[in-house]
Amino acid sequence: MCESLKVLLERYPQLEGMEGDLAAASALLLKTVKAKKIILVAGNGGSAADSEHIVGELMKSFVLPRPLDEALKRRLIEVDPALGTHIAAHLQQGISAICLSSHTALTSAFANDVDSALSYAQQVVGYGSEGALFWGISTSGNAQNVVQAAVAAKAMGMTVLGMTGQGGGLLQTYCDVCLTVPERETFRVQELHLPIYHALCIALEEALFG
Repeated sequence: MCESLKVLLERYPQLEGMEGDLAAASALLLKTVKAKKIILVAGNGGSAADSEHIVGELMKSFVLPRPLDEALKRRLIEVDPALGTHIAAHLQQGISAICLSSHTALTSAFANDVDSALSYAQQVVGYGSEGALFWGISTSGNAQNVVQAAVAAKAMGMTVLGMTGQGGGLLQTYCDVCLTVPERETFRVQELHLPIYHALCIALEEALFG
């Protein structure tokens, strides 16, 4: 198990027993990124905010520097020596990820025209591909839009990572790995989700850029 996950378990002893699932989740994320596939993240309410948070940690530097590849830097300078030099000095490598709750025009149009519970599944079909990963967050594990997106992801040959509260709900049925924290009250579940996804994002960044 990587250092960031060991530290997580030391800081949050109530997560004891999740060691195997945490290591498996970390391995799934790394496999997805090494295959140059995208990570799609979705949740509702506070879990939608968590989804945005996760994507923010993945798409830019979190705790480590992520300088651009030297070949890309050279190409930027070739396109425009002045602008390219500035761009190359400041851009960072990202980990491809999209938060599915972020697209108001798309989700509201699909909700109005078709079915609001399928708005995440529609985006999974549009953005996803075999080998990509859907990261669904539901404190109960029963949020229908998240569950139906997981079903769509499995049908497309994607990996499904779940984060839920105690019991796992329906979502765990469709997960390759489901991180079920030992709490049921929504805000308490969310309080444990945050350090978990921080640790997973750090582990992924260390594996790729450390």
